[in-house]
Amino acid sequence: MALKRALFLVLSIFSIGLSQNLIGAAAKPNVLFICIDDLKPLLGCYGDKRIRSPNIDRLAQRGMLFECAYCNQAVCAPSRNSLLTGVRPTTSGIYDLGTNFRVSAPDVVTLPQHFKQHGYRTEGLGKIFHVGHGNHEDPESWSVPPFGGKSIFYALPQSHDPSGPTREEALFANQSAAGKPRGAPYESADVPDNTYPDGQIADEAIRRLQSARERSEPFFLAVGFLKPHLPFCAPKKYWDLYQRDSFYVPDLRKPPEGAPPYAPTTWGEVRNYSDIPDVGPLDDEKGRALIHGYHAAVSFVDAQLGRVIDELDKLQLSTNTIIVLWGDHGWHLGDHGMWSKHTNYEEATHIPLLIVASGVAKPATRSRALVETVDLYPTLCELAALPEPHNSQPLEGKSLVPVLKDSTAKNKDAIFHVFPRNRRPDGAILGRAVRTERYRLVEWKKPGAPSSTADFELYDYQSDPLETKNLASAKPNIVKQLEAILSAQLEARQQISRR
Repeated sequence: MALKRALFLVLSIFSIGLSQNLIGAAAKPNVLFICIDDLKPLLGCYGDKRIRSPNIDRLAQRGMLFECAYCNQAVCAPSRNSLLTGVRPTTSGIYDLGTNFRVSAPDVVTLPQHFKQHGYRTEGLGKIFHVGHGNHEDPESWSVPPFGGKSIFYALPQSHDPSGPTREEALFANQSAAGKPRGAPYESADVPDNTYPDGQIADEAIRRLQSARERSEPFFLAVGFLKPHLPFCAPKKYWDLYQRDSFYVPDLRKPPEGAPPYAPTTWGEVRNYSDIPDVGPLDDEKGRALIHGYHAAVSFVDAQLGRVIDELDKLQLSTNTIIVLWGDHGWHLGDHGMWSKHTNYEEATHIPLLIVASGVAKPATRSRALVETVDLYPTLCELAALPEPHNSQPLEGKSLVPVLKDSTAKNKDAIFHVFPRNRRPDGAILGRAVRTERYRLVEWKKPGAPSSTADFELYDYQSDPLETKNLASAKPNIVKQLEAILSAQLEARQQISRR
């Protein structure tokens, strides 16, 4: 009898422990991470009255919208490196498209890789890591091979040369662009949504969610939509949401007064497309067409996002799923006479960020806290109750969970970003920037050089939100204060050459 009681007690303890382990495993939150290429905060939920973005807007109603979120560099690969490794480009030393992040830190544990190591099934769809221009995927990050999607795709034969790939198609396929023709900068085709890669990515995301519903393991599903990256290709019905003549090119068509001549972008990315001049400005007709195309591409991606969120709800996965929507950087749409990204200015660095975390962030809340891309890695670790990774380059961000719990909380006093330039007589330099609630200071110099060699830009967003004038010489005390904040950061690392 005593032996039976002892055996019963052991089995009971084992059963309780097993049950608790299963409950703990079931309680792990899923993560749906949505990356949108070149998406700026030109959205209804950010106050724009013209854009049609109903699905992103309703997603914002579920959680917290961050009004003051910024990327760490306004170009695809370095921005995504910051997200996925948790360190700024000034730490990794990678500022270009073609250098893989593992050249800087071979053993770094990426954000999805960290979740994989803690029992998650990690899947990547579309563009998460930057692939192209010599760069490649990261197999270590995913439980299964990633599902790709062509960043450059045309549905109409007349949009590109049928004899072979265009310049941009070649670059994104890791081929030489030499001698390749230019493709169209935009396209309106009367075709189904899944003719284009973003429709196919949404189809695949729906299938992956359906499969996840049948499994017991938690998932980290990263969905990388490709538009509104150039070319602005979208089904005709999304172009038809807008009237071309309702758009206008911004009145401000020159760089900030007193800015260094190399600080603005020459928008070489846009000039890789047909009907775009090699030098000089666009005429207003072409400018309105590009603005129209950007809006159509955003509405197209918004519809694909809506399909994915609807499936998440239908499968009853929403309650236990953290949802993040992030744009990798902004985009100049003719302001300052510039198009594309590649600057340290507000339109290029300001990004949309939404986080839905049931039981943590109240629905339909907004925060004015300063946020930068590197904050997302530690935020997701804390939300999922995971420890931070032991990387050789420690995470540089700060968890946003306190802000998610209290929308009035501050995250930090300043955020940091950077952009390189190779147009100064003394050679390549870096523009390190610090952004506070009111000001942005950009310090242009060679890494390691004394500050006496630097050119400075200072902008006051309280008195001059459109960045019409560089105030560095007029406000030396503010420059000194902000320079001290920059100096407290690790000195920027030299550009690391790709292998």
